[in-house]
Amino acid sequence: MLSILGPLWTSPGLRACSVAIFFFGFAGAATAPYQSVVAIRELGLSDAAFSAVTLLAAMLNVVASIILGVLADRDSGYRKLLMWLAACGMVGFGAIFLIRTPWAFVLAVLVPLSVYGGLYSLLFAAGRVFSQHLPRTEQASVSSALRGLISVAWILVPGLVGLALSRSDTLLPAYLIAGLAALAVLVVIRFLMPRGGGGDATTRPPRMSILAAFGLLLRLPIALRVLAAALVTATLHVNSAVMPLIVTGQAGGVPGDVGVIVGLVAAIEVAFILVWARVLKTLSIVAALGIGVGLYVVYLLWLAHAQSPASVLAASCIGGIGAAAIIPLPLGYLQELISDRPGLSSSLLSINMFLAGALAAGLFALGTSIGHYPTVALMGAAAGALGGLGLLALEGFRLRPAV
Repeated sequence: MLSILGPLWTSPGLRACSVAIFFFGFAGAATAPYQSVVAIRELGLSDAAFSAVTLLAAMLNVVASIILGVLADRDSGYRKLLMWLAACGMVGFGAIFLIRTPWAFVLAVLVPLSVYGGLYSLLFAAGRVFSQHLPRTEQASVSSALRGLISVAWILVPGLVGLALSRSDTLLPAYLIAGLAALAVLVVIRFLMPRGGGGDATTRPPRMSILAAFGLLLRLPIALRVLAAALVTATLHVNSAVMPLIVTGQAGGVPGDVGVIVGLVAAIEVAFILVWARVLKTLSIVAALGIGVGLYVVYLLWLAHAQSPASVLAASCIGGIGAAAIIPLPLGYLQELISDRPGLSSSLLSINMFLAGALAAGLFALGTSIGHYPTVALMGAAAGALGGLGLLALEGFRLRPAV
């Protein structure tokens, strides 16, 4: 495992990316669990308005990520652009905390915070640039390890923020905490990230227009792979929606059981993300991902038939191992699809997240219309199996990593 974590610390560029990604995850983990409560109960948005704002923000984030990826691949590099994005986060989180009105929330989420979300894909793009000296198998392992840092933030931060605000009349200080985390990202990039973060200018591909970039992303070989990866990632969204409902429904559990299960799975994920990163030295990404998806399909099938919280807890041990593959491995896979353009290829991460959320929402709506929550879990398992097999087929069932 030290061989995986070593480059993150010994390389100045990767070290800066690691710390910045952790603080980016910190900001998200401080606010995302409470965003609906703040928007609807504290600021007075309607359910429909909040849903519309959330959907529009996700769409804007995808567009922003593609445009930012194209800009990052040009000769300006990453460092300056990353600092501007971190500043957008400070402005957005700060506006929500200070102004405290519905319109301030809506405008902040739609403009600065939608742009700030592009920091996610660009930090991974910068990580890919700073790991170009490593073998290809190790580059994928680095991407997995970097993604693990966001999981660490999600284990630590929500509970700490909830505890800190437990006696407060408002959850809005969570946005102050997130703004400070965005400031930390800016400071890390400014003082720790080496200059020239755009890579060797002599090896960059020709400049590409924004329109040409959209055309490249829509090419059938890329679009099919992105769709298959989104089907795989959608299984995580399906589980997030139905697991608490099944635990507190047919399994006869209480909300506290959900917390125990989520905590257990998060701990398993963090440990096994590093294990899967190690596996990439002997298996191709799609082969490793196929195994992970297989485990998660078993988990979802088990979840659909669970009759007690203990049964869900046992299934979650398998699900956590599978999720530890599904969370990070698509990152490295998608980044390889347009490997000569790290910024544009990393925008596929945002597209993957958006499509996965949309597919999961569709599965939830369809599943609950023809059955109940276990039906949704079964449909999620089928979607994951289809996505995993699709990726294997598209890559010719290649089991060994590319040299």
